[in-house]
Amino acid sequence: MNNAKIQQALTNLFDKQRIVFWYDSRRVFRLDFEALDLPGVEKIELINNEFCVKYRVLREQPEQKFLLFRDGPEPTYLENWLLDVQLASGSTFRTDQVALWLAELELGPDAYPLLEAHLIFFDSPKRREKLKELLEPGDSDNVLRQKMLAVCIGCEPRLDAMLETLLAELSSGADIRRKLIERSGLNAHFWESMKRAYSYVSEQPGLQDFVIELFKSCFLAEVDVEFKPRLSSEAKVFIRRWKDSRSHAESFEVLSAQCADILQIEDKLQGLEYRVLMSMDEFEAIDRKILSDLVREVTSRTVSAQEIEQWVRQRRQGHWFDRYQHVYLAIEHAAQFMQTLELTQLEMDSLLDGIHKYSQSWFRLDQRYRKFIHHARESGQASLLQTLSQQVENLYTNNYLSHLNVRWQRFVDACQYWEAAPVASQANFFERFVQPYLERKGKVCVLISDAFRYEVGEELQSLIRREDRFDAELVPALSCLPSYTQLGMASLLPHKTLQIVEADSGEVTVDGISATGTVNRARILAQTVTSSTAVLAKDVLAMGKEDSRALVRDHEVVYVYHNLIDKTGDTRDTEERVFGAAEDTLDELLRVIKKLANANASNIVVTADHGFIYQHQPLQDSDFLSTEPSGDEILYIDRRFVLGRGLRENSSFKTFQPEQLGLNGTLQVQIPKSISRLRLKGSGSRFVHGGATLQEVVIPVISINKKRQSDVGKVDVELIGGGGKIITTGQLAVVLYQIEPATDKRQSRRLRAGLYTLAGEAISDVQELSFDMTSSNPREREVSVRFILSRKADACNNQQVELRLEEPVDGTSHYTGYLAARYTIRRSFTSEFDF
Repeated sequence: MNNAKIQQALTNLFDKQRIVFWYDSRRVFRLDFEALDLPGVEKIELINNEFCVKYRVLREQPEQKFLLFRDGPEPTYLENWLLDVQLASGSTFRTDQVALWLAELELGPDAYPLLEAHLIFFDSPKRREKLKELLEPGDSDNVLRQKMLAVCIGCEPRLDAMLETLLAELSSGADIRRKLIERSGLNAHFWESMKRAYSYVSEQPGLQDFVIELFKSCFLAEVDVEFKPRLSSEAKVFIRRWKDSRSHAESFEVLSAQCADILQIEDKLQGLEYRVLMSMDEFEAIDRKILSDLVREVTSRTVSAQEIEQWVRQRRQGHWFDRYQHVYLAIEHAAQFMQTLELTQLEMDSLLDGIHKYSQSWFRLDQRYRKFIHHARESGQASLLQTLSQQVENLYTNNYLSHLNVRWQRFVDACQYWEAAPVASQANFFERFVQPYLERKGKVCVLISDAFRYEVGEELQSLIRREDRFDAELVPALSCLPSYTQLGMASLLPHKTLQIVEADSGEVTVDGISATGTVNRARILAQTVTSSTAVLAKDVLAMGKEDSRALVRDHEVVYVYHNLIDKTGDTRDTEERVFGAAEDTLDELLRVIKKLANANASNIVVTADHGFIYQHQPLQDSDFLSTEPSGDEILYIDRRFVLGRGLRENSSFKTFQPEQLGLNGTLQVQIPKSISRLRLKGSGSRFVHGGATLQEVVIPVISINKKRQSDVGKVDVELIGGGGKIITTGQLAVVLYQIEPATDKRQSRRLRAGLYTLAGEAISDVQELSFDMTSSNPREREVSVRFILSRKADACNNQQVELRLEEPVDGTSHYTGYLAARYTIRRSFTSEFDF
């Protein structure tokens, strides 16, 4: 120990003590003593002068600081005439290794026994350095040991944080931190801390043993009224924090799976009713049990769609929801589909009435079916959903799609001219939806997505309206017949005449110009609007800011073509992914719309060339026509239409003359009735269009504009009953109420809720809550929440605490206060006992 270290160590001691004893047991520090110069400290050597020294330091100079040096070891207690001074008001300066560490850590001599008891810990310079960063004046021995544990584990000195880190190590099969705790002599302190915090006591304490007891207690306490948990309520608070931790969720899942096997959780779940499990998520098997039972309930129609919706919303807060969200959503959409179908009367009295009812309500059945199929596919749980999928498929095909279009076909058969005024005809699209902007000297962008049927368009309208300052109006239009791409795309362009080319290509001309391809369509546009162009959606998305602004600035009319649904569905190998393509289409179209709006496009219209039919299960022979089309000349055959001349009438077909469809030329059109298909080799049969079903011919027209002022807000939430009440137990149950239904413009609100001291320390579990209920029934917008008080709440007895609801600040990890209510904790001492 060099002179500088001695000087520093003694200076630290004199900051706390007036009298310091220095016993030079090895007689090697006399020169260092003599060379010392400590300001304000008087040095005295003890050489048979103890009585004089005592009188001087206690009577003559009671305020002076003294360093009392003895050249030799410390006397025994019986021979030490200054023992009373040393014990009462002095400190002992040591020059061994432990003393060095004391000096380095700036700890007082009273910490000497602690360092001596944990030599292996302090033998590491890195551990001493990290410990020193954590030390604060006045740390007790227990606090010191807690911080030593934190250094060994490598985290902050909170028991729950240390336990999470140790469990992460346990889940990985490693034990480096645990062994370091043992070598450092901190094992007893750690398990004593576990006893105080979680009431964990075991003849063989260990992390694995604790984890088993933790999962066992938290699970059985919820499902077995006779079970008396060995762990305190603090354990429930810990497990909720642990499973919700982003950094430690993986270790939770690994150890949860291990404990599920050890505790035979699947066997225990067999005899439980799924409703009692709705608030639990300690084991993945719980979600599997709930999902299995929900599938059974929906299939047997023993629960309402509203109940399913509430349960799915409740499970959203669970740990495993992301893993099973597609299954939950598939079940929810299946329940909504079946209930909606049961309540729907598929009656109509004209083409116009059919289009009106379809665009107002019936389309929801196609939408729910699409959502169910999409989520069922994405879930990867074909076996679990097999029975439900078959039931939904049968209901959709037989009770809805076929049933609806058989009735609709009566009016298709009776129509002499393909129109349903005042519903807009696709052939009048430019005149009806584009020309008015030009007459007002405005600009317009038209976004056309291939096979973007009405129900997908309705979802896009909702997504657009959720965007701040965006508004969207949706109206139905009646597509041309046959409902296929070449004719649909041509109809949307300005024109005087439309004609299907009288060959086997199926191509269409506009005023004598081919409408196939973007270049030709741009040419047709330019004949009516000189300052116009046609581009592909993918090219718009690839544009930089300046290019996209130039596109809008330099043209009065811009036609943007998008093709994902039709491209996916029209290929036999990919047609089963068409509903996934619909989801991707919604995302891409929204991005295109935002990009155009950011490029100063104030008027945007979205529409489609045609719709489509899709049935997910492979078709039966009965779904195909047994008769083949015949006539003088058949030029073009598709799954859903035939082009030719002299086509023979047949009860399986509806035959149109070109003038009935507003077409020039001599080609007749035959369309299989209802949803029947023609047999064709080498093409897909589940995704089809070209016919006259409502799903094929009712297309969306969405007019979009961007407002100058913000028009989006979030739903408000209040606490039913308010605060001011007394908490007398270890739990607090509250009811939160979403004041209004969630809509496109009144969007969901996400809040974090928990009990806190007035100083801001959490004293309960903290829960993430979503308020996104759309029901108009106020009772269905109530959310019951139960908070479990932690042991920290004991220190707040007879004090006020706050229930705080906090909202995340978008784009950050911070929260801001939303709502607070005060309660008073008043728990009897008897509540501290387990009997």
